Amino acid sequence: MITYDELHQQIHKITEISNVFLYLIEDRMMCDTDITCDLFFDYVDKVKDHLEVQDKTIYSSILNQGDASAKETADNFMSGSKEIKRIFQSYLKKWSNKGKHQLVISNYDDFTKETREMFELVLNRIQDETEHLYPLVKSISGDMQKVA
Repeated sequence: MITYDELHQQIHKITEISNVFLYLIEDRMMCDTDITCDLFFDYVDKVKDHLEVQDKTIYSSILNQGDASAKETADNFMSGSKEIKRIFQSYLKKWSNKGKHQLVISNYDDFTKETREMFELVLNRIQDETEHLYPLVKSISGDMQKVA
């Protein structure tokens, strides 16, 4: 079970880390620091956890209780989640080595461009969740505290 407060805390932390990380990588020398790498992998874990929580709680609630329109919205969000995971995995494979806990930056300009794009994709997704998905779940369940 998860509450809306917990989801919003997850979102806040992802957004906060995103902002700090994007600021740090503006300086090429910061990209190779342990602190930046720690922050990056913390971000990765938090995004993956957030998407997993939604997969396990939110969609099933909508699919089990919602009408056709709600189910279509859930299907769209699930499809979007799969696509974000695919893009995110490709991005991680290209720019990081989790086993060595390091970023692998062969081309700094490409890395910063793709990182901004990846982080923007995640932030746009979070905004869509906040504006569309969570209100939908609240309207279906009637519970303003617990998601599922």
